[in-house]
Amino acid sequence: MKKHSARVAPLSACNSPVLTLTKVEGEDRPRDSAAGTADGQAVGGGAGCEVGSGRRRLRCCLRVTAVQVRKALWGVVMVICVCSSWAGSTQLAKLTFKQFDAPFTLTWFATTWNCLFFPLYYVGHLCKSPERQGPKQRVRECCRFFGDDGLTAKVFFTKVAPFGLLWTLTNYLYLQAIRKINTTDVSALFCCNKAFVFLLSWIVLRDRFMGVRIVAAILAIAGIVMMTYADGFHSHSVIGITLVVASASMSALYKVLFKLVLGSAKFGEAALFLTIVGGANFVFISFVPVILYFTHVEYFGSPDDIPWANLCGVASLLLAFNLLVNFGIAITYPTLISLGIVLSVPVNAMVDLYTCEIQFNTVRLIAVFIICLGFLMLLLPEDWDQCLIQLSTKLRKKEEAADGTGEVGASSSLNWSRRTRTSMSTFGH
Repeated sequence: MKKHSARVAPLSACNSPVLTLTKVEGEDRPRDSAAGTADGQAVGGGAGCEVGSGRRRLRCCLRVTAVQVRKALWGVVMVICVCSSWAGSTQLAKLTFKQFDAPFTLTWFATTWNCLFFPLYYVGHLCKSPERQGPKQRVRECCRFFGDDGLTAKVFFTKVAPFGLLWTLTNYLYLQAIRKINTTDVSALFCCNKAFVFLLSWIVLRDRFMGVRIVAAILAIAGIVMMTYADGFHSHSVIGITLVVASASMSALYKVLFKLVLGSAKFGEAALFLTIVGGANFVFISFVPVILYFTHVEYFGSPDDIPWANLCGVASLLLAFNLLVNFGIAITYPTLISLGIVLSVPVNAMVDLYTCEIQFNTVRLIAVFIICLGFLMLLLPEDWDQCLIQLSTKLRKKEEAADGTGEVGASSSLNWSRRTRTSMSTFGH
């Protein structure tokens, strides 16, 4: 009896062991009762149990509905924040290059801000977690993500450094593309990384084959070709499109290899990992901006000429974007977070149209639409076809139930028990 109660304890209120025991007691009472007990009392007891069970189920459904509504409302906020941070960082970077033409230095500066990930996470841990741990204890516990020995030199150079390199390449190629072409094309083409993630996951991770995602990948590739054709295959635009496609490929490779090598990470483990990436960027890559400065590859004059406000703005917006993308799933649905990325395309388009930095011809509009459509198709869940079948089945059952209820109400010659049985059998179909 103890084993049975231990197994059912984690169930929800609708399937709690209390309800099961109530039904068992209700079924045993008529057997132990006196011979003169009326059938109406047994029926009344069963009806009372059903009413109590129905109330509990109603409370459970209302509680679930409230949680879903709250997550949906948070999702709206997240969509706005993700869209604003991603579009804002892109536009501000484009503006910064007019005064500070040093994309790698900006990449190094923004990546260094990743060191703030774990401190920000730890502040949230102290505010929300009931079991508060010290910083050293929390770091030690999160380091188990790298293995039993924690973060060793071997683990760092084999499992952390390659991802830091991919992170830097992704951001550097993206910023280089912003220098070459307009931000609308850059943000639209970067959405192709979702299709690249699916193709790599299908090849490397042996993920489930889905026809709709293959179609989405084809649309993404077609959008890239049409985007190139929109400017007439000029060398300047072709280089920019190549850079942003390479950036999207690096981003997809980062995500797939992370899942292959390290698996899935909890919030604290992900925060520690990104903090280590930011620290390694500051320690091991700081010499590259210095070399680029003295070789005049990225020469920006004296430190007083650097637009520090723009640099800090780009870095803070990218940090906010990465925080929302990595930790936003704690309060809302991942699909809504991805929706904020694709909505940055029309936002950038409106800004470019206002600043007269883009000409929207028919080919470009079709290309942007195709890429965004492919991105949205990739957001469909794996069982989307089964969900449609279940939804159509439920709608058909509701229509049949409504027709059956009307027929029962029209026949007044049937007694109460027969009407009850007919109604229940109609809803049971």
